[in-house]
Amino acid sequence: METKTRRIAVIGGGITGLAAARKLERAKEQGFNLEYDLYEKSSQLGGKIQTERKNGFVIERGPDSYLARKESMTRLAKDVGIEDDLLPNDTGQAFVLKGDRLYPIPGGAIMGIPTEIKPFIYTQLLSPLGKLRAATDFVYPSFTAKDEDISLGHFFRRRLGNEVVDNLIEPLLSGIYAGNLDKLSLKATFPQFQQVEQKHGSLIRGMKASRAKQGPKVEKTKSKGMFLTFRNGLQSFVEAIESKLEAGSVHKNSHITKIYKQDNQLHLLFKDGSIQTYDDVIVTTPPKITAALLVDYPYFSYLNDMETTTVATVAMAYKEDRITIPHDGTGFVVSKKSNHAITACTWTHKKWKHSTPPGYGLLRAYVGRPGDSAIVSRSDEEIVKAVLYDLRQVMEIEGDPEFFVVTRWQEAMPQYNVGHTFKISKIKEDLARNLPGIHLAGGGIEGIGLPDCIDQGEAAVERILKK
Repeated sequence: METKTRRIAVIGGGITGLAAARKLERAKEQGFNLEYDLYEKSSQLGGKIQTERKNGFVIERGPDSYLARKESMTRLAKDVGIEDDLLPNDTGQAFVLKGDRLYPIPGGAIMGIPTEIKPFIYTQLLSPLGKLRAATDFVYPSFTAKDEDISLGHFFRRRLGNEVVDNLIEPLLSGIYAGNLDKLSLKATFPQFQQVEQKHGSLIRGMKASRAKQGPKVEKTKSKGMFLTFRNGLQSFVEAIESKLEAGSVHKNSHITKIYKQDNQLHLLFKDGSIQTYDDVIVTTPPKITAALLVDYPYFSYLNDMETTTVATVAMAYKEDRITIPHDGTGFVVSKKSNHAITACTWTHKKWKHSTPPGYGLLRAYVGRPGDSAIVSRSDEEIVKAVLYDLRQVMEIEGDPEFFVVTRWQEAMPQYNVGHTFKISKIKEDLARNLPGIHLAGGGIEGIGLPDCIDQGEAAVERILKK
């Protein structure tokens, strides 16, 4: 008797959905009896991965790279045939802008946590009192329970003090999550810090021990750069994955309005009134959209209520002789206490040489903070003017850019606030009990980094294949 062909839908054509679709394609090649469809509402795949290729420049509108130690993205690049296009970042000193002065991030700092005493003692970024307060970490006892969830801000302030948090940790971690440290969940973002604190009784001692345990591999990673990207931009990765998918299985400009279960099947209702039925549906859309698609069910209120932040990136191209960078480095983050519109700036032509043609420089700045994103709603010209005003406080820039690219990301960064992991676990329990064919994955669920999203998309497929 012939086995029934399993029909699987993937909703959302960002990196999570693409990874899921590619794994389904490979499963078909390996003999699994299945059909799949990938649905994307817009006219192109990739989600926040968007690359502007202009006048010899390679400009990322969204993410620009991924952590090399998270190997799933490198593995997928090899699978789709563009592993040879991978490039590491050029290393260099990074800085913190405090007031109108750039301070080097102290050597040995991991996410702002000191692991080497000498650079920390001599840094001018922190006051003697701030350094003394941070040193109490060595004697302050562990204060979190094993499965307790508290905010990153509360955790780091108790261990290292306000000054280290505001001038080092918050600027660095905000570059990853664009969130409020005093609301973000320790358990959902950096549980390893909690584990280290509990094991060693000191965050500094524990991070130093973890670094020493890695040994020479740390130095090797640093010399090559901790991050990887693609010679022709991250969008080339999206295009490579798409080229490996069955053409008839990819549906762009497909607007799904509802997902519901009926007669043991999952139904997708489209804006044009048509309906498609599936055995399993992998939903990779942003949290609020996922909640709207599943509005008939009571399990997804948390996704609808999840906080998000709005940010913008501003890339500006200059002839290299018209910009003078005061330090040999790759960029800077901005202290929370500084009165600037920008939150960070990458000297992109220093960090990613492939991004810029000879004789030119490329600056990429970031604006928008949690609870203060009004600047993102201004015109392109107003945003560029505000960014240039801030940058001219710390470097010499002559005239206007050759061109600029402003990209707004409205409510684009989901916030893993305290309690996130518990609430996501509850949703998954409800799904397993009541809607077993629905699988949630993506940046709003269990990790916002590109490799994290790939892992989630592939894990959803593995669960389906094991049924």
